[in-house]
Amino acid sequence: MNVDPLSRVRGWRVLGTLPAAATALVAANAVYILLVAFGNITDYDTNLAFVQHVLAMDTTNFGGEPGEGLDPDVMWHAVDVPALWHVGYIGIIVWESIAAIVLVIATVLLLRGLAGGGFTTARTMATIGLGMILLLFAGGFIAIGGEWFQMWRSLAWNGLDTAFRNVGIAAFAIIMLHLPNAQWLRGGVATSS
Repeated sequence: MNVDPLSRVRGWRVLGTLPAAATALVAANAVYILLVAFGNITDYDTNLAFVQHVLAMDTTNFGGEPGEGLDPDVMWHAVDVPALWHVGYIGIIVWESIAAIVLVIATVLLLRGLAGGGFTTARTMATIGLGMILLLFAGGFIAIGGEWFQMWRSLAWNGLDTAFRNVGIAAFAIIMLHLPNAQWLRGGVATSS
């Protein structure tokens, strides 16, 4: 008699479910934003320079080519007050830190759901944390940084590619969390063969 050795491990099939895949993606987002926040706290000056140049618009090129000068039609958007650079950057760090905490909690709750608990609170927490990432990168970096502060014109300080990548990963995780699946209703996996 040939018996599948994995059949002896209770609930191993959970690894092949949509909730398990969504949990992995939420966990990856949690680790990512936690490391981003940690890096911004422990290496404050590196990304402060990024915030400073974006807000000051001092590398915003007229016509997009170096040496063409700054576009006078949008330079009134610039923020030249160093204290406001710090306030903006600290606000970003606090937002990232809160998103990281929410996503770590969501990951723990999702893992409990995979073990047989429910997913309702876990999915809500994950959606909130991922929504925070979307607001930061789509709202903050793409809309405000990219358009209001014309970051797309800077050859040196342009974070739009990174922002789009972060929006894509967080949005994909939210979609996975909200796809219909019977596992979301019962938690874990059925143990019958």
